[in-house]
Amino acid sequence: MACGFRRVIACQLSRVLDLPPENLIKSISAVPISKNEEAADFQLSVDSLLEKDNDHSRPDIQVHAKRLAEKLRCDTVVSEISTGERTVNFKINRELLTKTVLQQVIEDGSKYGLKSELFSDLPQKKIVVEFSSPNVAKKFHVGHLRSTIIGLLGTGFQLFGYEEKLQSNPLQHLFEVYVQVNKEAADDKSVAKSAQEFFQRLEEGDVRALSLWQKFRDLSIEEYIRIYKRLGIYFDEYSGESFYREKSQEVLKLLESKGLLLKTIKGTAVIDLSGNGDPSSICTVMRSDGTSLYATRDLAAAIDRMDKYNFDTMIYVTDKGQKKHFQQVFQMLKLMGYDWAERCQHVPFGVVQGMKTRRGDVTFLEDVLNEIQLRMLQNMASIKTTKELKNPQETAERVGLAALIIQDFKGLLLSDYKFNWDRVFQSRGDTGVFLQYTHARLHSLEETFGCGYLNDFNTACLQEPQSVSILQHLLRFDEVLYRSSQDLQPRHIVSYLLTLSHLAAVAHKTLQIKDSPPEVAGARLRLFKAVRSVLANGMKLLGITPVCRM
Repeated sequence: MACGFRRVIACQLSRVLDLPPENLIKSISAVPISKNEEAADFQLSVDSLLEKDNDHSRPDIQVHAKRLAEKLRCDTVVSEISTGERTVNFKINRELLTKTVLQQVIEDGSKYGLKSELFSDLPQKKIVVEFSSPNVAKKFHVGHLRSTIIGLLGTGFQLFGYEEKLQSNPLQHLFEVYVQVNKEAADDKSVAKSAQEFFQRLEEGDVRALSLWQKFRDLSIEEYIRIYKRLGIYFDEYSGESFYREKSQEVLKLLESKGLLLKTIKGTAVIDLSGNGDPSSICTVMRSDGTSLYATRDLAAAIDRMDKYNFDTMIYVTDKGQKKHFQQVFQMLKLMGYDWAERCQHVPFGVVQGMKTRRGDVTFLEDVLNEIQLRMLQNMASIKTTKELKNPQETAERVGLAALIIQDFKGLLLSDYKFNWDRVFQSRGDTGVFLQYTHARLHSLEETFGCGYLNDFNTACLQEPQSVSILQHLLRFDEVLYRSSQDLQPRHIVSYLLTLSHLAAVAHKTLQIKDSPPEVAGARLRLFKAVRSVLANGMKLLGITPVCRM
């Protein structure tokens, strides 16, 4: 795509270079916006053309670029060809650029950018994504902004649990039990032993232990569904590693049959992934009592998911502390003969530091969700331009979630960062609040002036620098989506949307609709509608629900 311009350029290049257009597509990129009004729209990286050429006597890159540019010709699509530093640059006919981009955005709707030729050679895939991974009976912790943690409370509930409290507020009560049983276990070894015995009975299929685990699981999932709904997240399946207690025993048998299982003096079973006894490459897969561990159950889960879904890729999204764990799981799968282990991928993320509510240290994600709603309601009430809303609580939560998501996704997922409430909720600058404000403002334009003009527009009315900058930026959306799809980093989309919002803010001040001639007003409204459409598409990809009023 980039509205088909990239392919037109590739076709002309293919005739000169005697290469298939498909081989050239990804060497042609949209040029980032510039204050230079005469800037090109696309550039060909000459380096990428020559990277496979091992002839060290090849001509200087810049000379090669100049010679190539001289062989190319302008046409009805490309109005100017020039050279830059190690590039050949192409400027698109301005009126054609305007008409094509705006039509494409409206026609493609939510698929704009995804119908690009950049994606055309990528086959449709079935991808399993495991994220959040809430385990039975642990309330959402602040870390669940990025993940959830493991816990099993059989022994604790038997010692400290109350059925009435479990039914009325399940996860809060189970959390209290968890804290209490951990404290007891630190002082009393018999409590820890009892917990281990409970887990052993569970793996052996003890009816009472299974019944209690099932109750915890059902109540936990009900609570997870409620909180996930606030985040706008819906899962196709709820099945954590603890679900695979039976299949983990089959995994142990398979490991033993392949001669991979080694017994230690302590009675545990391990796998030596190095083959030479390197302690750092030893992975324990069975306790001395015969019960499985986290790694064993993850092996069982991976095998089951392949059997069930026949996936092309499986992605695990967890904190970076589990990097070694997943390296070992994938390596064990390979040793077991599962070639598809190559298609398993771990996407690690860093730690959120310093998050506190006004009541003190944050413990649970739900506290954070309540806090963002409260803070946004107060912020909205203090701003004079805030419009009367039908459901201010819902709007406040959506804007607040946008603030959190943008803060979380601005940098590399792997990076730790310090959380700052005041910075996150700024209405100006590179924040989620600013994105929501921009979307709401653009929606208000459509409400105010209607959509009557939108069927046809005069491209000559959108040749101001502010309009051209927006059009050039809209051209780049497919490249941004492609880049994020390749490295699984949402920051590319975040950066793109923030730039688009800043461009829209400048254009909103300079490209007036009110009191402009109908032809001019209609063209500008069409431009702003396209911006809002792409902004909404990008926000939804990040898990943000755009608001229309705030």
